[in-house]
Amino acid sequence: MTATRAQARWSRPRSVRSWVKRGGLSALVLVLPLVLVFGVFSWFPIVRAAVMSFQTTNLISDPVWVGLHNFQRVFADPLLLTAIRNTVYFTLLALVFGYPIPLILAACMNELRRAKGFYSVLAYLPVVVPPVATILLWRIFYDAGPNGAFNTILSWFGLGPWPWIQSQASAMPSLVLVATWSAAGATVIIYLAAMTSIRGELYDAADVDGASIPQKIWNVMLPQLRYVLLVTLILQLIGTFQVFMEPFLLTNGGPANSTLTVLLLIYRYAFGSGGTGDFGAATALSLMLAAFLALLSWIYLRATRSWSET
Repeated sequence: MTATRAQARWSRPRSVRSWVKRGGLSALVLVLPLVLVFGVFSWFPIVRAAVMSFQTTNLISDPVWVGLHNFQRVFADPLLLTAIRNTVYFTLLALVFGYPIPLILAACMNELRRAKGFYSVLAYLPVVVPPVATILLWRIFYDAGPNGAFNTILSWFGLGPWPWIQSQASAMPSLVLVATWSAAGATVIIYLAAMTSIRGELYDAADVDGASIPQKIWNVMLPQLRYVLLVTLILQLIGTFQVFMEPFLLTNGGPANSTLTVLLLIYRYAFGSGGTGDFGAATALSLMLAAFLALLSWIYLRATRSWSET
């Protein structure tokens, strides 16, 4: 009888007065500013970009509706395939080299018994260095002359000089090295925080079974970090597909468009004509990239859902 009354009570629609008494109004007052700020600074630019993708506009003169012309222009641009190919190439290199390096560094730092905090600060230091200072530093490293930092080191072994970012073959791997150095510190800290949550009994049991260090990493550490690894992988995929700073500041897409990426092509659409470019084509390509990343994220989450829940 009691359960029946409770079900009847919860099935009755709540009045506005009861909603206010239960704190609904105060909750709405607290949430409303956040919703407004999020809408103005997040959703409004997205809606505005969607509208601009169907217009020809330079943000100065009156926009003109052109329908799907901007998308047709983007697809007809021969540089689009070059930008996509370079972006995919950068992403693959970043996954092969940039994804495991933070995990390896975190695993090594986790085994330290002393000065772990110092090495954590050292690993995170590239993240807080201003991008302009970073680019100036790497320009010195990548100087193609015999007095460049890297070429000086190569000369000690009778090698070089190497062209680095001046060569089509080595420009993209050089940018991947810069991006990995700049962003690895934050991922290292995430991995270190996750490793501290792994119970010590698991490692003790592995020691009793006579497991070696590689076996501990493979059978204890990696399974416990699988959810964090899944999250950082999708974040790195999204981040690398949106690479812009390194090719823009170091190579400007060169040499011969070998480092032209999708975001750099978007920038050229918007600001490539004396600062008054076609923002319609830029936003059209931006929406195409956003749709692709959303689809990629959905496929990735669907494919890894069963593994992350086990």
